[in-house]
Amino acid sequence: MKNIDNKVSNLIEIMNDLREKCPWDRKQTLDSLKRLTIEETFELIEAIEKKDFDNIKEELGDLFLHIVFYSKISSENKYFDFCDVVDFLIKKLIDRHPHVYANKVEISEQQVKINWEKIKLKNNKKGLLSGVPKSMPPISKAYRVQEKVSSVGFNWDNSQGVFDKIEEELKEFNDALKEKNKDKIKEEFGDILFTLINYSRFIDVDPEISLNSSTNKFIKRFNDLEILAKNNNKKISELSYEQLNKMWEKVKSSD
Repeated sequence: MKNIDNKVSNLIEIMNDLREKCPWDRKQTLDSLKRLTIEETFELIEAIEKKDFDNIKEELGDLFLHIVFYSKISSENKYFDFCDVVDFLIKKLIDRHPHVYANKVEISEQQVKINWEKIKLKNNKKGLLSGVPKSMPPISKAYRVQEKVSSVGFNWDNSQGVFDKIEEELKEFNDALKEKNKDKIKEEFGDILFTLINYSRFIDVDPEISLNSSTNKFIKRFNDLEILAKNNNKKISELSYEQLNKMWEKVKSSD
């Protein structure tokens, strides 16, 4: 942490120079940077999943650049500057951790999460779920909604209750299929996904990571399937279901 103030000041000065002298940087707005910020976030997540620490360091720097960039644009419009962002964050962290900075008592990790949401709700007049971004990816959004309502006691007592709910939703989905009611089918399918995501919290599985892992596993196996077919002078599009299934099982067994 040595010379951190100087380094941050240097970064802000570089940002000032770029906004003045670089045509690309000068052109950017809060809206134009949004897509790039999302891209940088996914790149950071990928680096973390790979445990590539050099890449993690680089991607953290890229995200930090975006924070400085947003702050610079906002300061030009006299909304706030980088120091305001840091001051607000410091105040929030102290306010949300009274067990560390106020009463200084030992509490569990779960109680920390509950207290965080209660303090947040106390300072928010719009409701518990108002802070969940509408544009958040659906799986993460469902998980976050369930996590937040559980912090105020709106939750199943145990995982078995959620598992029973999954079975109930599957039955309702099957009924909708029999009725051939497309609106109902879509609704019940969504309920199944929502309940599965809820169940993931009880078994301590991150649904995003779990699904991403399964998707990547499928991609690898399908790539291997294409190679296997090519090595046998066959085109996948010309293979029968039985042939594809046999080759798929062979690929799976080689994992």
